[in-house]
Amino acid sequence: MISGFRPLAAFTLAAALLVACASPVTQEEPVAPPPPPVFTEVPVTAPPSPKPEQSQALLQNAPTGVISRRMAAGAMADGRAMPVRPPYDPEAENRENYRETAPNPVKSVAADPVSTFSIDVDTASYSNVRRILNRGDLPPRDAVRVEELINYFDYDYPLPAARTQPFSSTVSLVQSPWANGKTLLHIGLQGYDIAPAQRPPLNLVLLIDTSGSMNGPNRLPLAKQAFRMLIDDLGPRDKVSMVVYAGSAGAVLEPTSGAEKAKILAALDQLSAGGSTAGGQGLALAYTLAERNFNRNAVNRIMIATDGDFNVGITNPSELEGFVSRKRETGIYLSVLGFGGGNYNDALMQRLAQKGNGTAAYIDTLAEARKVLHDQAQSALLPIADDVKIQVEFNPGRIAEYRLIGYETRMLNREDFNNDRVDAGEIGAGANVTAIYELTPVGGRTLNDPLRYQSPRPAAAPSGEIGFLRIRWKPPGATQSQLIERPITDRDAAPSLARAPEATRFATAVAGYGQLLRGDPYLDRGYGFDQVIELAQGARGEDPFGWRAEFVQLARAAKTARAAPDAPQPVRPEPMPTPRPPR
Repeated sequence: MISGFRPLAAFTLAAALLVACASPVTQEEPVAPPPPPVFTEVPVTAPPSPKPEQSQALLQNAPTGVISRRMAAGAMADGRAMPVRPPYDPEAENRENYRETAPNPVKSVAADPVSTFSIDVDTASYSNVRRILNRGDLPPRDAVRVEELINYFDYDYPLPAARTQPFSSTVSLVQSPWANGKTLLHIGLQGYDIAPAQRPPLNLVLLIDTSGSMNGPNRLPLAKQAFRMLIDDLGPRDKVSMVVYAGSAGAVLEPTSGAEKAKILAALDQLSAGGSTAGGQGLALAYTLAERNFNRNAVNRIMIATDGDFNVGITNPSELEGFVSRKRETGIYLSVLGFGGGNYNDALMQRLAQKGNGTAAYIDTLAEARKVLHDQAQSALLPIADDVKIQVEFNPGRIAEYRLIGYETRMLNREDFNNDRVDAGEIGAGANVTAIYELTPVGGRTLNDPLRYQSPRPAAAPSGEIGFLRIRWKPPGATQSQLIERPITDRDAAPSLARAPEATRFATAVAGYGQLLRGDPYLDRGYGFDQVIELAQGARGEDPFGWRAEFVQLARAAKTARAAPDAPQPVRPEPMPTPRPPR
């Protein structure tokens, strides 16, 4: 029996007893229910039934959703009152799990001139941080991934000139507002868009967590509303399957045409939450179903909706990561949609998305569900480039130090850039990606002392080059990468921050906001949320959906939360000394 469905026998018996004892009520006109979905069950071994003398103690101590039908029926039959427990509230205690990360260090160009990382189009951190700020709290440091905050927004970069190259690259240089004497290097990628009539068909498996921890209005009910939006946009060429998991996993909908919306919605509407969480079994069954119905002419993708609270079956994160990594080779993408709080396993959600050639989003509101699964569905569902890697080589004659802001969990070794077997992030249709480096020009104040035995600094490269940008990518499903290159020169510099492009200014404001939330130690003492708000206000632009206006309000909420007497205060560096000349 799948925990996502109500136990029929116990429900019928309870209903009969209640009707027999209650006063007459007005009967509504009966409505024929939709036909029940056909499903395949994968059971989890249950514990032995308790002895009669143990029943009362077990009833008092059993968690919600674990009381057996036999015990419940027996208690009603002999007239004993069943103990009433409050419904399980996963947000009552904070067991949220985040991956511990330290900010990227400041690196000396003389010692380490090349920086390599994978792109990241996830946005889960932004909406999760929003949830926490909206309740009046500061987010945990490790809940804030600055690159995901920046990449939440559309910066309207120029589109690529031709479809033979899936994305364009934009570079800009601007003064840093949070570190005097430093420069920010912005790198922006913009993917080409696909017209609805030209998009490939979708072969989707919806993997839905129906365990007890998903009980709550911002969990399973919100997930069902989110998927309704996605289903409404599907066409007859698309296929949808549905798998649920709680104490067991089962397929509740075999592959069904997107034209049969009533059938798909009927299967979705009957889901309810209860029981433990066999997430590993659910993943295994979803991949089995996706492989069995694989369509090489379609985009094959599993979309999992969960809080990540796996507690039955495969629960070890390393085992789950290994399983998803192996399945990545089948050509099936994995998208992760996070829900809920209190027990939200952000660390697992991020790792599964990274290992599964997918994306991670967090759904805290119906508006966010619409953004992810309707407004920007193509970028979430349709990959246009796989394994996208960025590498920047800095000119030691111009740049003394650099640090990459964010992307701590996406860093790669230098040699990984040319190794096509090393996995990296994907970019979807119409999506954009932004990365920001903080640069210290030669002659500026540095954090790294000069090396005693270092050879003299080389002369600057010709043409005023500050650095060189390389981007590797693969067409979806391909095994061999392609290369894009371009120099970074003084011509990419804006005269001032105030005269920089709107996209550059707004992304800079978001980067400052993220670093302030984390308490990163590289910001001047005078820089705070007031500066973030002022810069963002002046760079809001058209803002048709109001996302940038909402960001300004979140920055104000963060300022208020930081001012609370018990709020953790950021660590700020002491003033940096005047640089010493090399010996």
